[in-house]
Amino acid sequence: MPLLRFIPETTNVDFVKYRWWAFGVDGLLLIMSLVAFTVLGFNMGLDFTGGVQMQVRSAQTIDIGTLRGQVEALNFGHPTITTFGGGACNQPVDSCAVIRVQPQEIEGLDANQSNERVVQTVRKTLGSAYTFSNTEIIGPKVSGELFRDGIVATVLAVLMISVWVWFRFEWQYGVGALIATGHDVLVVAGFYALFQWEFNLNTVAALLLLAGYSINDTVVVFDRVRENRRKYKRMSLPDLINLSTNHIATRTTLVSVATALSVLPLLFGGPVLLNFSRAILLGILVGTFSSTYVASALLLYMPPVGGKGVGTGKEEPADAAA
Repeated sequence: MPLLRFIPETTNVDFVKYRWWAFGVDGLLLIMSLVAFTVLGFNMGLDFTGGVQMQVRSAQTIDIGTLRGQVEALNFGHPTITTFGGGACNQPVDSCAVIRVQPQEIEGLDANQSNERVVQTVRKTLGSAYTFSNTEIIGPKVSGELFRDGIVATVLAVLMISVWVWFRFEWQYGVGALIATGHDVLVVAGFYALFQWEFNLNTVAALLLLAGYSINDTVVVFDRVRENRRKYKRMSLPDLINLSTNHIATRTTLVSVATALSVLPLLFGGPVLLNFSRAILLGILVGTFSSTYVASALLLYMPPVGGKGVGTGKEEPADAAA
């Protein structure tokens, strides 16, 4: 008995016809990202600002409002407090919490001494009701270097991926890969700025992973375009792009859905995994869209691939053209 298929094996969508709608959506996403960067900026995590991060446990369910009130009463600015459970916490849901305090300046003390004073003060205030399972102190110099290195690593990753596509295919494909992959990383980072999600080293790791995932889909499209270009030498470029994209549309959709389903459980793995997994999920959505609609459509606005014009006749196999 054949399996029930919810997605057809092949599609017949005029992707080129609707490319302006796709470009419009992409344009709005890019504008949103740039405005968010300029107006809001990133909500930097302790990895990039320095400060103190403390993980605490309680035998009872934590009342986050009470805990936040206790910490805010210490006048440490606006500390971030997140409850979670399970995993490394090994406690029921909402029985563990992460307390993040931004760098403090205490007269007569340097940065490290000030952070140590913060830890001691929080411990004394919370008392024996909480067990401190992990405490991290990050200096401002180290955090600044981490942010710079993270940005450089992301930019270099996108550039090197594009160079590889250039040598693997032709320079036109490399330009398309650079724009599509850079677009995916930029848009996902824009969502972090827009919603003020914490931007930390896990986010940078997710963006690097996203760049690799995005280029995988893009290369699949490009490889099919190149294959069909050799097979149908007299087919017009728009028809060639439509044919190639329809050939891989079902495969791309199924792979993206399967990957997203594997990432969804990570959303419930605590604050660290939450920050990582939502970047991946957003990247899957944006990357699938750009690989399907943007990357190959950009070939229409560049010099002909292979240095030859593309005919406008009907599709014709290479042996027939000979």
